[in-house]
Amino acid sequence: MSTPHTSGKPAAPTPRFVTGSLLRHIVVMAGTGAIGLVAIFAVDLINLLYISMLGEQAIAAAVGFAGVVGFFHLSVFIGMLIGIAAVVSRHIGAQRMAEARGLATSSLVVCVALAVAMTAATLFWLTPLLHLLGAEGRVLELAHRFLCITLPSTVLLGVGMACSALLRSVGDARRAMLVTLVPALVTAVLDPLFIFGFGMGLDGAATVLVIARVVLAGVGVYGAWHVQKLLAPLNLKRLRADAKALFAVAGPAVLTNVATPVSAAFVTHSVAQFGPSAVAGQATIDRLVPVAFGLIYSLSGAVGPVLAQNLGANRFDRVQAGLRASVGFMVAAVAAAWLLLALLQGPLISLFSLQGVAADMVHAFCSWIAASFFFMGALFVANAAFNNLGHPLWSTGFNWARATLGTLPFAWWGAQYGPVEVLAGQAAGAALFGSLALWVAFRLTHALPHRPNQTGASAR
Repeated sequence: MSTPHTSGKPAAPTPRFVTGSLLRHIVVMAGTGAIGLVAIFAVDLINLLYISMLGEQAIAAAVGFAGVVGFFHLSVFIGMLIGIAAVVSRHIGAQRMAEARGLATSSLVVCVALAVAMTAATLFWLTPLLHLLGAEGRVLELAHRFLCITLPSTVLLGVGMACSALLRSVGDARRAMLVTLVPALVTAVLDPLFIFGFGMGLDGAATVLVIARVVLAGVGVYGAWHVQKLLAPLNLKRLRADAKALFAVAGPAVLTNVATPVSAAFVTHSVAQFGPSAVAGQATIDRLVPVAFGLIYSLSGAVGPVLAQNLGANRFDRVQAGLRASVGFMVAAVAAAWLLLALLQGPLISLFSLQGVAADMVHAFCSWIAASFFFMGALFVANAAFNNLGHPLWSTGFNWARATLGTLPFAWWGAQYGPVEVLAGQAAGAALFGSLALWVAFRLTHALPHRPNQTGASAR
C-alpha cells in the first residue's frame, strides 16, 4: 500500500525490517557494523605500532593516555547512536516519516551541542585529568599537545556517528558501514606518510586523526542528507520535545556504555599489582578483544533498528523471532572467534613478543576465558532489546551491575591468586549477569502483545 505524501516532498521509504528474513537482516546489519568497528580498532593498533617505531616510549605512553580520554567520548557517542537509531527507527516502522525526519535533524543538533560541551569541559580540565590518569613530565606534555590538536574535532566525530545511526535506522547498512570504514582506511594510508614521510611524529598522528574525522562527518552527512533525505529543516519549536524523546533512550544508553570503562579500570588496577608483564598481557588482550569479537560488539547497534521497526509496526511475533535470531547469530559468531583465537594463540604470543606472565594470560584467554563472550554477547543482545522496546534503564542497570557487582568482588577474589584468576573472575561475573539479562529480555518480548501503545510515539 502506497503512503500518501505532499507533492515535492520525498516519498516515505518502506520499512525494510518488517518483512523478509530476520536472521538475514541481523547478519547484514551486524556484519557491516562490525567491519567498520573492527577497522577502527585495527587501525588504532596499527597507529600505536607506528608511534612505537619512533623509538620514544614517552610518545607511545602519551597516545595511550589520550586514548583513555577519547574512549570516554566514544562511549558517550555510541550511547547516542543507540538512542538515535531506536527512536528514529520506531517512527519509520510506524510510517511516520515526517516526524522521523524532524527527529533526525533534532538528534543531530543535540549531538553537536553535546560534543561542544564535552570538548569544552575536557579542554578546561585537561591537565588535572591527565594528572589523575597518571601522566607526568614529558608524557603529560605530549599527551596535552596531542589532545589540544584532536579534541576540537570531537564535534565532527559526534556528527559522523549520529549520521551513521540515522543510516542504520532506515536500513542502509552499507553506507552506515562506510561512515566508519572510509576514515579508517584514510588513517591507515596517511599515518605513515604524516608520521614518517613528513617527519611530524606525534603531531602527524594527531593531524591524521583530525583529517579522518572530517572524512567521517562528510561521508555521514552525505549519506543521511543527500542520499536518504533523512534530514528535515530544523524546527526549534519541537527541538525540546525531540531531545526529551531522544534522551529517554540515549541517556540510559550512555550511562550503560560508561560502565565499561569503570569495569576495565578496576580489572587493570587488579592486574597491575602483578607487575609490568601482567599489564602488557592485559593490554594485548584489550586490543585483541574488539578485533576478534567485533561482530558481538556491533550487535547492540545492529539488532536495535530491526526490533524497533517491527515494534513500530506492531509485529510482536517478529520482535520475538528477531531476539531468537540474534542469540543464534551471537552464539555462532562467538564460537568462530573463540576457535580462531585458540588456533592462533601461539603466533599471537610470538607476534606481540610476550613472555612469562603476559604469555600465560594470553594463553589462558585464548584457550578458555574467551568463552565468557557467550555471556557478554547475551548481555549485548539483551541491551538492544531493552533500549528499543521501551526499557532503556534496564540496560543501564544490568551493565552497571556487571561492571560493579559482577566485576569488583570477582576480580578482587582473583587478585588473591594471580592475573589469570582476575580474568577468570571477570568472566564469572559476565556469565552471571549476561544470563540473567537475556532471560529478562525474553520475558519482555513475550509480554509485548499484552501492552498498549507499543509504537512509543508520543502525541504532539
